[in-house]
Amino acid sequence: MIHIEHLNKDYRVAGRSVRALRDINLHMPRGKIFGIIGRSGAGKSTLLRTLNLLERPTSGAIRIEGNDITTLDKPGLDRLRQRIGMVFQNFNVLYAKTVADNIAFPLRLAGGYSRAQRAHRVDELLDLVGLREHRDKFPAQLSGGQKQRVGIARAIAHAPQVLLCDEATSALDPETTQSILALLADINARLGITIVLITHEMEVIRSICDHVAVIEGGEIVESGPVAEVFLHPRHPATRSLVAETTHDHGSLAALPADGATRVRLTYTGDAVHQPILTRVAAHCGAGITILQGSVSRIKDTPYGQLLVEIGGNDAEAAQALALLRGLDVQCEVVR
Repeated sequence: MIHIEHLNKDYRVAGRSVRALRDINLHMPRGKIFGIIGRSGAGKSTLLRTLNLLERPTSGAIRIEGNDITTLDKPGLDRLRQRIGMVFQNFNVLYAKTVADNIAFPLRLAGGYSRAQRAHRVDELLDLVGLREHRDKFPAQLSGGQKQRVGIARAIAHAPQVLLCDEATSALDPETTQSILALLADINARLGITIVLITHEMEVIRSICDHVAVIEGGEIVESGPVAEVFLHPRHPATRSLVAETTHDHGSLAALPADGATRVRLTYTGDAVHQPILTRVAAHCGAGITILQGSVSRIKDTPYGQLLVEIGGNDAEAAQALALLRGLDVQCEVVR
């Protein structure tokens, strides 16, 4: 769907060139939710805004459905932006217009729609985002979450192929954030729209994204399926972001108990609901102590990640590890 190839972006700052994006290469599959995560100033907003050329790259290519959008002329760019919706952090609603008029605005701007067609489309979108009873209200009468729902409805008014979300939940409280993320996931599932979102919160990525790229200092330092990146982070920037979500501060400071082996266990799917540790301990006679960890979900995938100590002698610990690996549990000996 979206292929980014050797993308660079430079700015002129105080008379000198500063590189904001460096050799970005990414593939964003059609119909998936792709997250881009990084700290403030990492370059994620700049990267997102290159996808509709609100920021024009210095070099490189951005191919959407095989067409390099960096070569488009003005009419081509206008057509492109009708196929790419955008949701902003601070809603960007028109405060002098009602909810219905806000949603209808891009349809009026584009032309080619009759009044009846616009009204029908607005009704569809109000139902989709759950704002039917608020159609005649003004934004000042709405909560932050409701304003963002207006922004989302307006962004998909043209039935775009791609929806860009620029920190769409960072101005919202946790409960409202979850409702907006659920709405985006529903839109993706129902309409098949490819969603690209940026955030500084790994919890947002974990909740709804299929794939993720981690950006640091204008470079992509890690990317892949969310479960792979979340459960097995390789780069220090990724490990730091994951630790903030899981409260995993690495191995505990104290040394393992005498003769014990400290191991980090990771497992997904049906194994999460099975008494694996109890079975292994009973089979090999080794005591297994849970030191820390969690059982949760990454989008639709349940997972467990535990730090444990396996007691007993070396042979019993080795047997326990072999049994765990035979049950598709990934085992990393920590100490």
